[in-house]
Amino acid sequence: MQHASQPADGANTGENDSHVMHDGVGRRRPKPGERREQILQTLASMLEQPDGERITTAALAARLQVSEAALYRHFASKAQMFEGLIDFIERTIFSRINKTLETDSNPASSSAIHLGAHRARSIVTFVIQFAETNPGMARVMVGDALVLEKERLQQRMNLVFDKIESALKQCLRDVAVQPASDTPTVDAQVGASVLVAFISGRLQRFVRTGYRRAPSEHLELALAQMLHR
Repeated sequence: MQHASQPADGANTGENDSHVMHDGVGRRRPKPGERREQILQTLASMLEQPDGERITTAALAARLQVSEAALYRHFASKAQMFEGLIDFIERTIFSRINKTLETDSNPASSSAIHLGAHRARSIVTFVIQFAETNPGMARVMVGDALVLEKERLQQRMNLVFDKIESALKQCLRDVAVQPASDTPTVDAQVGASVLVAFISGRLQRFVRTGYRRAPSEHLELALAQMLHR
C-alpha cells in the first residue's frame, strides 16, 4: 500500500492480466492476500473523509461490497485492521529514515554539523509530506481516527513518534556540540522533541481544518528557524 488510494507495487489491478481469477458471474475475485490489501486501502480511503465519523465494519464491508464475515476472514477485528495501517505507516517512514541515516549527505557541506541538520530536515520533511499525501494516514498518526478504538492502537502510534524522536536526536547530536555546548545530549533531546512537537502540531492542524491547511506550508522557512540553518 503506497498511497491510500493506489495499489501497492506488484498489486494486481486486474487490467490486462490473463491470470485474474473470476467468480461465476464475471466479477474479479482477488488473489490470496490481495483482499487484505484491498481492505486496508479502502479503510484508509474512508478515513480521508473530513467529517471525522467513526468507521464501522458494516460501512467498510458495504464500501467493498462484501459481507462483514468476509472482512473477518482476513482480520480478526477492526483493531487489527488499524494495526495494519500503523504497520504501513511505520514501515514506510522508517524505511526512509534508515536510508537517510545511512546514506544521505549534504552536497553543500561535508561537516558533521551541517550533515546532522540536513538529515533532521530530511526526516521531518518526509514525515510531513507522507501525511499530506495520505490524509487518512494523517488521521491515524494524530490519533483522531483511533478515538473509541482499542487503547493499544494509540499506544502503538505513540511508540512510532518516540522512534522518530530518537532518530532526530541521533541526527542532532553533532549539531548540539556547536557552539561548544556543555550539554550536547540534552540539547539534542530538546531539539528532537521540538521537531516532533512541530510535526504533531502541523498534522493536527491539517486534520482539524478538514485538510485545508497543508502541513508543508512554509515548511522550509520553519525548519530553517528551528535548525538555525
